[in-house]
Amino acid sequence: MGEHRNLHCDVAVIGAGTAGIAVERAARKAGARTLLIDPEFRGTLCANTGCMPSKLLIAAAHAAHAVRRAPVFGVVPASVAIDGPAVMARVREERDQFVAFTKESFDDLPEGTAVTGRARFDGPGQLVLEDGRRISARSVVIATGSLATIPPPFRGLGPRVLTTETLFELPDLPQRLAVIGGGPIGLEMAQAMGRLGVKVTLFDKETRLAKARCDAVHAALKDAVSRDLTLRLGCDTSAEAVEDGIRIDWTGDDPGRAVFSHVLVATGRPPNLKQLNLKASSLELDDRGTPVFDRRTMQCGDAAVFMAGDADADAPLLHEASTEGAIAGRNAATYPDVAPQDRNTPFTLTFTDPPVASIGAAPGDGTICGRSDYGNQGRARTEARAEGVMSVYADGDGRLTGADLCCPGAEHLSHLLAWTIETGATAPQVLARPFYHPTLEEGMKTALREICRKTSQPVPESRDSGNLPGG
Repeated sequence: MGEHRNLHCDVAVIGAGTAGIAVERAARKAGARTLLIDPEFRGTLCANTGCMPSKLLIAAAHAAHAVRRAPVFGVVPASVAIDGPAVMARVREERDQFVAFTKESFDDLPEGTAVTGRARFDGPGQLVLEDGRRISARSVVIATGSLATIPPPFRGLGPRVLTTETLFELPDLPQRLAVIGGGPIGLEMAQAMGRLGVKVTLFDKETRLAKARCDAVHAALKDAVSRDLTLRLGCDTSAEAVEDGIRIDWTGDDPGRAVFSHVLVATGRPPNLKQLNLKASSLELDDRGTPVFDRRTMQCGDAAVFMAGDADADAPLLHEASTEGAIAGRNAATYPDVAPQDRNTPFTLTFTDPPVASIGAAPGDGTICGRSDYGNQGRARTEARAEGVMSVYADGDGRLTGADLCCPGAEHLSHLLAWTIETGATAPQVLARPFYHPTLEEGMKTALREICRKTSQPVPESRDSGNLPGG
C-alpha cells in the first residue's frame, strides 16, 4: 500500500450512525477537516432496526386495539381481521423511507469525507483501515454504536431466533412469540405483537420491568401489559430447537415448558468495540472493555480520543447520542482545548400503552414525593383509558428533581416534566401556570399539591381549577 493512499484529517470519526453523523457535523462546523469512516453507510440504527420500525409496528397495534375497544363508546365494528403480511409490508416500506432519508445526508458531505472501510487502532491515536491505508488525525472519535447479540442459551438455534435486526424482515406475524428481556424494546414489541393477535410470553430474570424506579409505576405497567401477553418474571430459561419451533423451559414460581414459533431476544445491545483493537490504543478500559471517558467532555482520559453514542454504553438513547456527538465533535476539533458541557436532565421513555417514563434523579433520602392517580382522572375517563399513576419528586424547598409515570399521555407529560425540572421550578411555580380543562395535564396537579403540603408551601389559588369536574 503506497504512502499516497494514506489519509489525513483533523478529526477521524469511526462510525456513521446518529452519533457519528452529529460528531462529523459539529467538528466540521468548528473548522476541522473530517473523515467519517464506516464499513456500510447503511443509515442509523434508529431508522433501520430501532426507533422507527418498532414504532411502525406499535402504530399497527394501536389501530387494532382501538377497533377492539370501540364498543365501549357504542361504536361496534363488524369484525377485526389482522393481515399479518400487510402489517409487516407497511413496516418495511415506511422503514425504508426513513433509511433513505438518513442516507441522503451522506450525499451532502464534502467530497472525500465519507470513507468506506473498517478502522482499527494500530497504536495510540493511530488508525489503520482493513485495506491497509493509514489515517493520520489530530483526534479520533469512537462512534461505532452497539451490536445485537444472542446469548448462549439461544445461540445456534436457527432463524427462528430473532433480534431487532431480523424481526422486521419477517414476511408475516409470528404465530407464537417468546420475548426474552423486559426492557424497553422487549416490552414494546411484546405488547404490540400481543395486540396484533400473536400469542406472546415475555421472560426475564429480573422481577422489575423497564427498570421502573417507582413501585406504584411498576405495578401500573405490569397490570397494563399483562392484559396483552403472559409475563414470566424472575425466571431462568433454557432453549432447544425442535421440529416446529423453539422449545423453552423456564424456572421460577410457576415453572413450565412451551414451544414457540419464534423467539425475540431483547436482552440489550453491547457496545460495538471488538474490532477496534482497543488494546493498541493505550486507553484506560473499564471492566467491560469500554474506554473510560468523561461524559461532560466525551474525552477518554487526556488522550486525543473521544466517545459518543451507544459505543460508550452510558445512555443508549437517540437524543443522548446526538448530544454526545455534538460535544465530542466540538471538543475533538478544538483539542487540546476541551470544554465540559452540562448534560440534559436524564429522560427515558418506553412506548407501551400506557407509556412509562423516568425523568431526572431517582428519589433518595430527603426527597419529597407527590403522586397523581389517573384511575379516575377526568380526561382519561372520557377516553376510556383511566389507569396508571404519576410520581413527582422534589427537594425540601419544593423544587422538582425527578418523576416516574405510567399513565395516559405519558409520552407528552414526561416532556413537560423534563423541561420543568431543567428550569429549576418549584411545585407552587408550576401550579401557577395555566392548566386547560379538561386535559391529561390537569392530572399532575394532585402530585404538585401534595408536594406543596409536604413542604409547607402555599398552593396558588388564582389559577387553580382543581375543583372543576374531572380536573
